[in-house]
Amino acid sequence: MKGFHIVVLLSSAVLLVSAAPALELVTCSKESGAAAARLTMHRINENHGHGYKFRLQEIQGNKVETVDGGCNLELQLNLLETVCHVINPKHFEDCEIRRESARAVMANCTIKMSVRNTDANVTKYECDTRQVKTNREMVRICPDCPTLHPLNSTEGLKSVNEAVSKFNQNTTNQHYYILKEVGRIKVGYIPSVGMAYYAEFALVETHCPMGSRINPEACKPLCPDRAAGRQAPPS
Repeated sequence: MKGFHIVVLLSSAVLLVSAAPALELVTCSKESGAAAARLTMHRINENHGHGYKFRLQEIQGNKVETVDGGCNLELQLNLLETVCHVINPKHFEDCEIRRESARAVMANCTIKMSVRNTDANVTKYECDTRQVKTNREMVRICPDCPTLHPLNSTEGLKSVNEAVSKFNQNTTNQHYYILKEVGRIKVGYIPSVGMAYYAEFALVETHCPMGSRINPEACKPLCPDRAAGRQAPPS
């Protein structure tokens, strides 16, 4: 027997969020590293089209090269993954960082930035992502903790589709919801139950009213780029 625990990360809705603090001016001084890193975090999260938002962990390096009219910066940043999906309107600095026991992910990034007449622009960035702890390390720390499963896992995706169908049986919803993206699939063993799948995925509300005969998969999202957190009970 297989169990399936569902976490519906996001569903489209209007969500009031506090305005993010204004960005500080980036200059060519060494002391401007924090402001440059914060501007970089905004650009990375704005351009991140799938998965989860990141927060800054630490600045590993900050090089300044003086050029005519300004300078070029090169930053080395360590980032940590949050639990906020990229379509969640919550500001990344307000998002909770994923715990190590939940198979946390980190990123090591190299960023190039130009500063001309107080106008700073990120010109290039490259990030390498990995789990904070390897699977082998996690087994030693928590042998019973679920492990990450491939997002294209046949069994995992089957369970996700079943969960979406069950979510749409909720009579309090005004419209059908469709799958936006699968964020994570974890699998673990539960005594007397067997293998259990734990999935995080994003849903968006569509224009199709509940109870209509339209196939939900043919429905179009109402607000594909806005979402609010919601959690569904285990099933």
